[in-house]
Amino acid sequence: MAISNRPQSGEMYEHIDVRNPVTNEIIGSVRQTPRDEIKEAIERARNAQIGWSALTTSERVKFIRKWADLIWKQQETLIKLNRRETGKTDSGAFLEIIVLDNILQYYIHQAPTLLKSQNRRTVVPFIQKAKVFYKPHGVVGVISPWNYPYLLGLIDLVPALIAGNSALLKPSEVTPFTAEYAIKLMYEAGIPRDVVQVIHGDGRAGATLVEHVDYIAFTGSTATGRKVAEVAAKRLIPYSLELGGKDPCIVLEDADLDMTASGLVRSAFENAGQVCISVERVYADARIYDALMDKLQYYASRYQIGAGDGMDIHMGSMTNTRELERTEAHIHDAISKGARVIFGGRRRPDLGPLFFEPTILADVDHSMDVMRQETFGPILPVMAFHTLEEAIRLANDSEYGLSASIFTRNLKRAEAIAKRLDTGDVSVNRPQMAVATPSLPSGGQRNSGVGRRNGKEGLLRFTHTQSFLTDSLFGQKPELRLADPFSLQVALILRTIRRYIKFI
Repeated sequence: MAISNRPQSGEMYEHIDVRNPVTNEIIGSVRQTPRDEIKEAIERARNAQIGWSALTTSERVKFIRKWADLIWKQQETLIKLNRRETGKTDSGAFLEIIVLDNILQYYIHQAPTLLKSQNRRTVVPFIQKAKVFYKPHGVVGVISPWNYPYLLGLIDLVPALIAGNSALLKPSEVTPFTAEYAIKLMYEAGIPRDVVQVIHGDGRAGATLVEHVDYIAFTGSTATGRKVAEVAAKRLIPYSLELGGKDPCIVLEDADLDMTASGLVRSAFENAGQVCISVERVYADARIYDALMDKLQYYASRYQIGAGDGMDIHMGSMTNTRELERTEAHIHDAISKGARVIFGGRRRPDLGPLFFEPTILADVDHSMDVMRQETFGPILPVMAFHTLEEAIRLANDSEYGLSASIFTRNLKRAEAIAKRLDTGDVSVNRPQMAVATPSLPSGGQRNSGVGRRNGKEGLLRFTHTQSFLTDSLFGQKPELRLADPFSLQVALILRTIRRYIKFI
């Protein structure tokens, strides 16, 4: 059954059709939320935020806990909606639920402590007391992409709510229904409707959010991220950006090649490669290069592609034509410059209009687009290196700096290498796991973004600090000078003491 919120007769609104990428059929439509309605929704959110922020963190967390339980009960519905919008597999859609649930449980348990006021050291100990309060920004705008409509739609919104903000979510117009359904479950969990709202539309709706909210959390392309940052900077509002990536992987000579090959295939081809933290370029030690390529072909041959139900399908359809065409362009460019396709490399129209085979490229180098530009498709290019210094240099030779991975048996060596990589996170022997670990902050360097999600950093970004100081008035007298002889003597004594006792 198609999903639609088309207007009644006589209403004139712009609508956006939503298609199933597997069949190209229209599954529903969303109404482009007019600018005036977005501004009205923001005002309602601003009013509702007053009462929402007046609740304790523990009280807000109770609503999130109830919502998380509802999500788990309705997972089949979410999976079906997700698959119809994105063309991904059952396992891929279910993975979104699992990853976000882990993050939810982390914040449910940790948020009351993380948002609790903190005592700080004062200038005059015992007489003065100092605290830091964490206060919400107000109204948070969340703009999410199409590749993970549930996970990336809610991963920023939930901590924003827990911190005491109200929020407006604009999901991608390509995949609006999964996130919208999740928000409906929030209402069932008791979260007031004006505290969290959904607006629909293209970039115009997103631009209106950026122009009027108090904080913006954006996930999407680097080009659009720059525009968001420009407007936010002009308005002097805080923001966080999760942008593009060209994530490198370094395979050392001592790596377990079976674990490496299976891990690389899984990471590169998950969600048809439409993952900002997927492995997009591999640097393998020349001594094991040929052996690794053989293993990659073996595991890629076992990778099941299709549109059927069930957890046995590893990769589904790509979501839109733009990404498919870019994938093909990168392959053609690489071949023209000397690369070889050793696996895949073709469309699969027999499965659907946007299916593309998992593809492995050999003999690549940095003259090729596939090693420089974000592909966002199922391609795994592999380049040989001869020294570790060369591998690190090549891994850092990118405008992006989102995620990286290393395969080796020597974990101390891996840690030393990780410290030299210009990325927001590094995973060893299991790509993408750092970003899926709730306690670890995740985010990019350079053109991959600004700010961090997950961990305490991912929660506290939705707050600003307020410093609070009290003085007992002990020993004070009416005085116009900032410092009298007595206070100067006290200051000198305290300075001497502090050289040896750090807590005073």
